[in-house]
Amino acid sequence: MALRATLVDPALPPRAQTNSMAGLLLAAFGAIAFSGKAIIVKLAYRHGVDAVTLLALRMVVALPFFLLLGFWASRRAQPLHAGDLRRILVLGGLGYYLASFLDFAGLAYITATLERLILYLNPTLVLLIGFFAFKRPATPRQLFALLVSYVGVALALAHDAAIGGSRIALGSLLVFLSALSYALYLFGSGEIVARVGALRLTAYASTVACVLCIGQYLLLRDPASAFSLDAEVWWLSLLNGTLCTVVPVLAVMMAVARIGSATTAQIGMLGPVSTIVLSWLVLGRL
Repeated sequence: MALRATLVDPALPPRAQTNSMAGLLLAAFGAIAFSGKAIIVKLAYRHGVDAVTLLALRMVVALPFFLLLGFWASRRAQPLHAGDLRRILVLGGLGYYLASFLDFAGLAYITATLERLILYLNPTLVLLIGFFAFKRPATPRQLFALLVSYVGVALALAHDAAIGGSRIALGSLLVFLSALSYALYLFGSGEIVARVGALRLTAYASTVACVLCIGQYLLLRDPASAFSLDAEVWWLSLLNGTLCTVVPVLAVMMAVARIGSATTAQIGMLGPVSTIVLSWLVLGRL
């Protein structure tokens, strides 16, 4: 009840209060479920699987759901123009495929907690892209928040680097490039999302990423090798592709529809905290 009184406007009608509370819970669940991806990847790496294989397995599981989501979202929508299709291909390759691959590769070297902290630099990267590429001014408050964010990550990186050395530096660089790739996706999707719709854009771009990840595996690995993987890797990939990929995408979209994107993003800051807790509970370390 205390949480409800704090986050939900008591002046709203009862039905609206219920709807807002549902949005808050969906946003929190989505943030926590997304964070679980790093934990699952770290568990899978214990079985000797590499990033290319693990990412392909995740996308094999998620692809049918994104195809269904795309079909449902496009039932009454206007057909896409050729220009929009090209942009979706670029955004899917940049924002989901490349960002996911770099993230999975980085997790082979750094902890899940440090990975999540670096990924949450994403809003600052969007701000910096707008500032340097398009001369969009930043407010003093935004610059202060940017400074605090990077100082915090630098302190966490210095702590881990003192233990892991160059491996930590390499993993952190890969995850930072993942955050930069996704920031470019967010920046580039601003115009097209108004025409295509957020749900349809997410479904289509995710489908593109799934195809690229699976294609990468078929080109670089022997497809038959997937059948020799430990059963635990398959179960973890099933969990990763559903609970930590498709389900949080839907939860966040439903939350945005109820409480707006700004509040949903704020609730999403539960991600780093939940990663720390899950790392301690599941992996036995931070």
